[in-house]
Amino acid sequence: MSHALLRHLTATIAVALLVGEAAAPAAARTPGSPAPGGVRTVVRDAATGAPVPQACARLVPVDAAALAAVYIGEDQHGRYGGCADEQGVLVTGDVAPGRYRLLVRPYDTTAHGWQWVGRHGGTGERERARVVQVRAGAVTGVPDVRLDPPGTVVGVVTNAATGAPIPRALVMVVPYVPHPKYGDHGPTTDEEGRYTITGLGPYHWPVQFAADGLATVWSGGVGSREQARPVRVRAQQTATLNQALPAGTPLSGAVRVDELLTYGQVIAFDAATGDLAGVADVGSGYALRLLPGQRVKLRCDCAYTPPVWHRDAAGFDAATAVRVRQAPVVVDFNLD
Repeated sequence: MSHALLRHLTATIAVALLVGEAAAPAAARTPGSPAPGGVRTVVRDAATGAPVPQACARLVPVDAAALAAVYIGEDQHGRYGGCADEQGVLVTGDVAPGRYRLLVRPYDTTAHGWQWVGRHGGTGERERARVVQVRAGAVTGVPDVRLDPPGTVVGVVTNAATGAPIPRALVMVVPYVPHPKYGDHGPTTDEEGRYTITGLGPYHWPVQFAADGLATVWSGGVGSREQARPVRVRAQQTATLNQALPAGTPLSGAVRVDELLTYGQVIAFDAATGDLAGVADVGSGYALRLLPGQRVKLRCDCAYTPPVWHRDAAGFDAATAVRVRQAPVVVDFNLD
């Protein structure tokens, strides 16, 4: 077997183990761990009450550490989900006990819009969504999900220092870890910095923007989802949300590793919420840009071994938070 093939197989197995460990159904967990639970609801049209088939829901963990269990090429929306049948009945099983919020994505986004499931209808703000407690060995019933007609958001992303439009910026209502090879999951800006988001429910939506060499920000130019200035989406209408991206403060460091992962990344997470705050590709080092005032936890997905948190912490909860100020910050990773 060639050395190159061996490296490829090792990488494939390592990634499979990492994702499998995070995504493994509760029923397959270690002896003594809680039995899995489930969630059941019915998806309906808000105006007519008719069932909406094929809409899919993700159970997004409330716990920041669970939310931070996201890897290259993945959306930050948790490990559990399911889709509605022809009667609109949506059942998700094998869910690890815990607290979740439901994010619903209709199959036909020209008829219905995305929503976080709130206590009294849909919302675009995760923090306003209903918290669902999944208990071991039980199926938790959630009141019917009622989908509203969709709206559209358009805008232009520019460089805050120069005013120049930014091409290929990522525009996200659900943050994700980009994959350098396989492209983007959602809207990106064109050569004039313009973007379009379709299929959003008629609510207030915070939006995250990311581009190479600039700070990743939420709408309003802030580093935290909770501080974002959401855009108001209206049914069957188009809202405008322009955003300028600042340079931010450099956060960089060296990465010492015996053999670098093909697509190595250092990922910054909001220290309080677990939200993605920035992603940097790794060579001999990495370079992020963040906003002064942000507190982040850093993870190096850099080797053919499990990811390493800053200061070799056991996980997100134990990792040391890095405070970003005006002066450049240096955090090295030594994986040798």
